[in-house]
Amino acid sequence: MWVKRLFDLFVALVLLIPGLPMMAVVAVLIRLNTGEQATFTQQRIGYRGQVFTIYKFRTMNNARDENGELLSDDERLTPLGRVLRKLSLDELPQLFNILKGEMSLVGPRPLLIKYMPFYTEREQLRHTVRPGITGLAQVNGRNTLGWNQRLEYDAQYVENWSLWLDIKILWLTVEKVIKRDGVIEAPDTAVNMYDLDIERGGGLSQ
Repeated sequence: MWVKRLFDLFVALVLLIPGLPMMAVVAVLIRLNTGEQATFTQQRIGYRGQVFTIYKFRTMNNARDENGELLSDDERLTPLGRVLRKLSLDELPQLFNILKGEMSLVGPRPLLIKYMPFYTEREQLRHTVRPGITGLAQVNGRNTLGWNQRLEYDAQYVENWSLWLDIKILWLTVEKVIKRDGVIEAPDTAVNMYDLDIERGGGLSQ
């Protein structure tokens, strides 16, 4: 998909040129707000099942309870972080993942390494393309969808990919961010969902 890669590089560079000053401001605000590093990194699974480091702006602090355990994600989500997530500004550092060839503008969202054993054969299609900042699932319900529907949208994206589809998803993403449509105001995982490994691994409490 060399056309897709060229499109990604062009758009990422166009966005980065005016976006770098804004990213610098966001980084300073996070540093002042939390006293911690502005960026958050995590290992995710990407193209062809390879592990890579994803970049995001930090939206949670490292507050702990009296036993030294991290508080829940809801409790650690900062007011600034909530705003960044509403506007999807926390995803901006992933433009550098695109320049490095690890991600695409559009594709299945890169998920945690621990989920790898729990995909069906069809859902494994998500690893035949680069993961994206946004995707078909994000414009069809975003984090209000259950796992089965989200992963089905990922497979459908791979099966029906075209440059026009990418452009359409990008346009719909902008619309949804502006309207704040389909977003649960919670951390990275929807509040009404278990982790995929718990949901499919038989770890649900009865």
